[in-house]
Amino acid sequence: MGKTKKVPQINGTSSADIAFMLLLFFLLTTSMDTDTGLARRLPQPPDKSRQLEENDIKVNKRNILQVMINSSNQVLCAGDYIDIRMLRERTKSFLLNEMRDEHLPEYEDKDVPFFGTVNTITDKHVISLQNDRGTSYQAYIDVQNELVAAYNEIRNEVSRRKWGKVFDDLDEEQQSAVQMIYPQKISEAEPKNYGEK
Repeated sequence: MGKTKKVPQINGTSSADIAFMLLLFFLLTTSMDTDTGLARRLPQPPDKSRQLEENDIKVNKRNILQVMINSSNQVLCAGDYIDIRMLRERTKSFLLNEMRDEHLPEYEDKDVPFFGTVNTITDKHVISLQNDRGTSYQAYIDVQNELVAAYNEIRNEVSRRKWGKVFDDLDEEQQSAVQMIYPQKISEAEPKNYGEK
């Protein structure tokens, strides 16, 4: 009788180590999409012990630009349904009020570094944005982008006139001065159910 050969067994103790190293390799080398949000500074929560003062509720209507988005993603700006592509120009007209329209923001003098005394719209202006609960996220983002783009374009114009470069290329003190002239004031209200047009 001949001898039967035994097949050597494979050592399986390192298999777990190899699997762990492969898993670690794929986790470290794979890029994952991350959701990005809007850069917004939220107001402080109200102090419940403090009563509302008159200044908290008195806002001149001419200093408010109301922008609403309904559940059909239609944009209502200052009482008119408009195409979203018109929103940036409507916002710029509100912020500049070049014709000194009595229905648009009032003017005030501000002492601004690098500029001296500047006569521009009041710091009390606000763009009030409200959307319907049925508004799509993309429509909300598109409206936000147009509002912020209006501020950016105006700041770029001021920066070019003063320093010959766009706002993002200015140093921190110069940017702060331009922001004093045109502070970004976008107020977001809690979504409501407006329904469709």
